[in-house]
Amino acid sequence: MKNRSSIIGGFILILVGGVFLLVQIFPGIAEQFNPTLYWPLIIVAVGAFFLLAAVFGAASLAVPGAIIAGIGGLLYYQNLSGDWSSWSYAWTLIPGFVGLGLILMGVLDRENRSVIRGGIMLVIISLVLFIFFAGFLSELSIIGKLWPLLLIFGGLWILVQNRNRMK
Repeated sequence: MKNRSSIIGGFILILVGGVFLLVQIFPGIAEQFNPTLYWPLIIVAVGAFFLLAAVFGAASLAVPGAIIAGIGGLLYYQNLSGDWSSWSYAWTLIPGFVGLGLILMGVLDRENRSVIRGGIMLVIISLVLFIFFAGFLSELSIIGKLWPLLLIFGGLWILVQNRNRMK
């Protein structure tokens, strides 16, 4: 385990040193890099390091790595687009990030294969919630006008379920 953490630490030092070396050799790179646009990539990188640690032996770090990288990706999108109001429905993706982390943890660790099914369920629930809330709260709110259809489909679903139970 100690050997694997040394490998990850070595990769981190190489990456950070490479970035600083590029800035020293090519000063124009630093002028083109606008940190106010790309600061969420730091969060994505932290998540990527967690995921890298998960791949190299600490499989349980896949869950926090997926959460951190996913939130960093959301922040990156919102920072570039200026669509900060999307947080009103983008938060529904966080359980999906947990699910992706669980799936990765189950794939990497044979003792935790049972978490894959739960991870898949979390991803599905997260996507359904995202579509539902985005439909009501986004600027392209189609569901906001057609929400009575959801009530109709919900009633039909309940009737079909009860009919199947009666048989």
